[in-house]
Amino acid sequence: MLPLLIFAKAPVPGQVKTRLIPALGAEGACALYLRLLEHCLQQTADWSGPRLLYCAPDTQHPALQRLATQHGLQLRVQQGEDLGQRMGNALAQHPEGALLIGSDCPELGCQHLQAAAEALRQHDCAILPSKDGGYVLIGLRQPHAAPFAGMQWSHPQVLADTRLRLQQAGLSLWLGETLWDLDEPEDLPRFS
Repeated sequence: MLPLLIFAKAPVPGQVKTRLIPALGAEGACALYLRLLEHCLQQTADWSGPRLLYCAPDTQHPALQRLATQHGLQLRVQQGEDLGQRMGNALAQHPEGALLIGSDCPELGCQHLQAAAEALRQHDCAILPSKDGGYVLIGLRQPHAAPFAGMQWSHPQVLADTRLRLQQAGLSLWLGETLWDLDEPEDLPRFS
């Protein structure tokens, strides 16, 4: 089964879930981030492939080490100057293909991962879109720079831009179910 790469940041107040700070404060946003990460790890616990926790800025934060031990995760360091470089570099370490997720989508579960993994048998790329115009999962059958190099992030056209880049590179795309992720204060009531 394909490896599942889970992107995580060290849970440091003021550095995670910054768009939620106006509603929750830095400490509250950080606590929510940690809850979301723990929820993600529980939701994907039954994944039959290896799970790797790709950490930023490093693997030294005690919470990340604790979660890795509790969930039997391999720890890796995210490498790159921006999100696109970090995702591209992580996927490049898996020449046989991989799935990559963050921890912002509470409804993402193994059934979604399985559908994406199956799609990669016939497609070069698999994406689960998010309702905000981005995506909550990207998978590649083999590493390719097209979805990531020079990409602008955190805007409503991320998925559209990614689709265009894949098309220009001649890569086939499978789009799965659109899910919601928790990024903005108005998203908070959906996650209790």
